[in-house]
Amino acid sequence: MEMNASYTSFVAVGDSFTEGMSDLLPDGSYRGWADLLAARLAAREPGFRYANLAVRGKLIGQIAGEQAPAAAAMRADLVTLVGGLNDTLRPKVDMGRVRAHLESAVELLAPACGQLVLMRSPGRNGPVMERFRPRMEELFVIIEELAARHGARVVDLYGSPALGDPRMWDVDRLHLTAEGHRRVAEAVWQTLGLPPEEDWHTGLPMAAPPGWTVRRSQDLRFARQHLLPWVGRRLTGRSSGDGRPAKRPDLLPYEGSPLS
Repeated sequence: MEMNASYTSFVAVGDSFTEGMSDLLPDGSYRGWADLLAARLAAREPGFRYANLAVRGKLIGQIAGEQAPAAAAMRADLVTLVGGLNDTLRPKVDMGRVRAHLESAVELLAPACGQLVLMRSPGRNGPVMERFRPRMEELFVIIEELAARHGARVVDLYGSPALGDPRMWDVDRLHLTAEGHRRVAEAVWQTLGLPPEEDWHTGLPMAAPPGWTVRRSQDLRFARQHLLPWVGRRLTGRSSGDGRPAKRPDLLPYEGSPLS
């Protein structure tokens, strides 16, 4: 893998994972792995440009139809595409349609950028994960096939036990913490052939598991604040991203949040 790669522009495409939830900044906005990666790339290349078209809650059909054409038109050196996981978490999903939308997006983006990067998304260990694991793994097979066909690189986050640790996940159990996003940025960095700064697979220090009372309190908080609203949106056909613009819609010089 090339170790002297140069990237002068980067466009991120996807959903809440790429938007940066739940890596919360003091001003109430989200940072996330894509912003962290952009900051590191910008430190290497004067005039580096960055756009982030990701919007929380988007399904792969929306990403392929709305974000992919805009990203392709930007002709960036680097494009990351992460999508489809929201589809697999729906009560019903047509994986044939998911494949078709992913193919459409990849076929549009791959020839329009210097390097396309896809991902096998991380999964939090636990019973909910087990329910959706077969769908996720079917999605990842599709991603691997498309990457091989179109010369895209794949970041394998799903295969990392460290990112499956529940402590890497926010209280909503759907989004990574700041530490999780930091590790994803390092994983993408290394996949691009850039000099590693750390072993992002390293597990968190051993800690005693919380007691029964604490776990039940956490479960109730999760159900009240996150699970029930999520179910409500599914039943009414709404999305957390409805009407929300992309966090960084234009490919402009990057002057973003600090790395730490």
